Amino acid sequence: MEIRYSKQAIKFLSKRDPNTQKRIVNAINAIPLGDIKKLQGQNGYRLRIGDYRVIFDRDGNILYIEKIDNRGQVYK
Repeated sequence: MEIRYSKQAIKFLSKRDPNTQKRIVNAINAIPLGDIKKLQGQNGYRLRIGDYRVIFDRDGNILYIEKIDNRGQVYK
């Protein structure tokens, strides 16, 4: 499975400490395992990693990471 990151997702990860980066990337690489739910009212899914949320969509064999942010900000 190929994973593609948006510019926003790369920027968010680059600003985090190395332990948090590793935690988020490991959770993304472990998809479809983890706390995943389909988004209501829009396309895509969300992955919960503690206080962080990853919004992603799947197109065949490509996983596109659209947004990574804190839980209160990611849905805005």
